[in-house]
Amino acid sequence: MTFWRRVPQDPSTSGSGRRRFVQWTLLAVLALMVVRAFYLQILDAPFLAREARRQAIQTIQEQGHRGMILDRHGQPLAISTPVDSLWGNPQLLLKERADWPVLAHAIGWTLARFQRALHAQRHEQFMYLRREADPRFAQKVLDLRISGVAVQREYRRYYPTGSADATVIGFTNIDDQGQDGIELAYNAWLSPQPGHATVIRDGLGDPIAIHYGRTRPRPGKNLVLTLDQRIQYLAYHALKKAVRYHRARSGSVIVLNPYTGAILALANVPSFNPNTRADLNSVYYRDRAVTDVIEPGSSLKPFTVALDLQTGRITPHTLVNTAPGHYWVGPDKISDVGNFGLIDVNHVIAESSNVGASKIALTTLTRRAMYQNFLRLGFDQSTGSGLPGESPGFLAPPNTWEPIQKATLSFGYGISVTPMQLARAYTALANGGILEPISIVRHTKPVKGQRVFSRRVVLEMRRMLEMAASPVGTGATADIVNYRVAGKTGTAHIADADGYHRHQYVASFAGFAPATDPRLVAVVVIRDPTRHGYYGAQCAAPVFRAVMTGALRLLNIPPDNPETLMASVGGGG
Repeated sequence: MTFWRRVPQDPSTSGSGRRRFVQWTLLAVLALMVVRAFYLQILDAPFLAREARRQAIQTIQEQGHRGMILDRHGQPLAISTPVDSLWGNPQLLLKERADWPVLAHAIGWTLARFQRALHAQRHEQFMYLRREADPRFAQKVLDLRISGVAVQREYRRYYPTGSADATVIGFTNIDDQGQDGIELAYNAWLSPQPGHATVIRDGLGDPIAIHYGRTRPRPGKNLVLTLDQRIQYLAYHALKKAVRYHRARSGSVIVLNPYTGAILALANVPSFNPNTRADLNSVYYRDRAVTDVIEPGSSLKPFTVALDLQTGRITPHTLVNTAPGHYWVGPDKISDVGNFGLIDVNHVIAESSNVGASKIALTTLTRRAMYQNFLRLGFDQSTGSGLPGESPGFLAPPNTWEPIQKATLSFGYGISVTPMQLARAYTALANGGILEPISIVRHTKPVKGQRVFSRRVVLEMRRMLEMAASPVGTGATADIVNYRVAGKTGTAHIADADGYHRHQYVASFAGFAPATDPRLVAVVVIRDPTRHGYYGAQCAAPVFRAVMTGALRLLNIPPDNPETLMASVGGGG
């Protein structure tokens, strides 16, 4: 019987086979590595180099801070404060899916919102996670050590004076670009010049070095205004109080230097807080003193009379018969509040007689002369203040005037002007007959004005306006203790496309002080007062008094009324 028996192999033969297998295997792996290295280092090298640079080296834009806005004394009205903005690299964050819930919660987003934003920008290397964050908040997010999250220094605009200056200063958006007011008008001047920096990041996306090129960020230039913040504060709060008291729709106050046209105060109510953007609405941030027009009413009468004085056809003592307190121009009736009878031109202004002013215009002035006079005073054209949205107003050409239009123009109906235009016109009555250009930015060189009235006419008009602001005139409520005031009230119906509204008025007062040596011109406008009266004497003149009383004292302007001054010093016993 034969049994099968396994023949043992030669040990040397078996070992050499295994060695050859290992050798061939190693050779194959080495060959693959050589091929892969050749592919990566030779064939794919440009692509890989670009990707490495793209992920490790990034050029970013860096912003400097926006220029400050200052008042005439250097007090800040708008400044930029540093804040931190969190941002992320979507391409890196997409690889950190486990960190999404933590990061979304940390920045105050829902996970769904975070995912949508991330996928929408998956091809980008930059996306904002939180703008203008508190530095402490930003640091807490950075402490999470999530790859692809970093912080960028930005600047947020801050307005120390809040709502008092808001309608004239304006505001910026979240990208620090001016949106209204001075911020918009001088955005190019205030804006910084951006710089560029190269950021080198490690494998986790964290910056390890920053290198600046030739263009470092440069801050914006500061802007110095003509505003006096002390007078601005007075004007805003006096106006706000009056608008509330009379339940008016809105109000404006302008204070000017009559010799330079510099705007010392420009306040509007309603206003807004520019430090919070929750209530940014054109109803609140519109600069009504330059954008909204009114029919000035009787505050325009002095210019009709001044023109006639300039022609020499009348004098302050020329008599005008206003009895019986009304008369007819064709089918239209012109009326006074009472029967003033036979009065001179002085009392036409003091008593604010519509009949007297219109009779003067109809009998001694041509339509062209009146029209040219209004144009010389700056009506129907921009004042050149540089403030956004300024309206030129409206004045119809003289060839369209019927006798009733000519008559009503003499007492401020049929012409639309801004409060700023009215204030500018009054500078000519305060400074000797020169119409000064308006400025909100402080200039190193004075700009020359244009003469519109002779000195003789201006002195005569000052005496009339002083009478109008005295106890015998309509503007007695504008009186200032120890100072002589010259000014004129105005009350006009509000008109729109449907005509004049019977129970809606614009109350105004325009004037200057001290009357003997005018240093300040002010115009107050109260729109649509609904209680406690609606006349200029009731609504606007008291605001003029409050603002000018404080302003004269702040500027250390000496009193010019020795009678009341001596009475105040000697009286009290």
